Amino acid sequence: MNTEAGRNAGRTARDRARAELTQEIKDAARRQLAAEGAERLSLRAVSRELGMVSSALYRYFPSRDELLTALIIDAYDALGAEAEAAAKSESEPRAAWLAVCRAVRAWAIAHPQEYALIYGSPVSGYQAPQSTVQPASRVILVLFGILGQAQASGVLVPPEDAPEPEGLLAEQLGTLTGYAPGVPLKVLGRTAIAWTQLYGMISFELFGQLVGSMDPADEFFADATEQLATFLGLP
Repeated sequence: MNTEAGRNAGRTARDRARAELTQEIKDAARRQLAAEGAERLSLRAVSRELGMVSSALYRYFPSRDELLTALIIDAYDALGAEAEAAAKSESEPRAAWLAVCRAVRAWAIAHPQEYALIYGSPVSGYQAPQSTVQPASRVILVLFGILGQAQASGVLVPPEDAPEPEGLLAEQLGTLTGYAPGVPLKVLGRTAIAWTQLYGMISFELFGQLVGSMDPADEFFADATEQLATFLGLP
């Protein structure tokens, strides 16, 4: 019995040590991202910073792409968690939509390199695996959830001037109806537009495209997200 308990304690200690070193590796990789960019992410450089031999680091991340994937999933999950918390902080759908928009922007401003990793230029030679899809979907699922809540509570007002999707677009939007039950396809289409507009505004701000115009972008962002809420039919 004592032997078994000792083995369990040993495994727990080893697991804890492995988790801590894994986190140290990812933290070092994030610093390298900030200094060099994703294209120049190097396992050898990370191992040098941590004082490890490369062969030891490979036991944690066998390739640059696996380390890159871990960073991408962490970034998506961190952003998704912020969006989910923001949505839960408001009971009224329009307020929840605005809170999520603010939370996404705030996270991006606080973590510009991680935002660039997931929404900037693709890393040459890297193909994102299936494991990134679910984390990447968290924010849009929050937005669909807000529209679903608005529909269920009877406050959603589908804009009369929104065109009814047809053809391939209708088919594509039809696959999303399970995430926002009862929400008309034309509103789901507008949700997709608002989602991409949200990231477009943030990218313009972070990558310096608003310098000399809407900079600082606080009032522009607030006004735009209010208009997008109306565009979606959130009174």
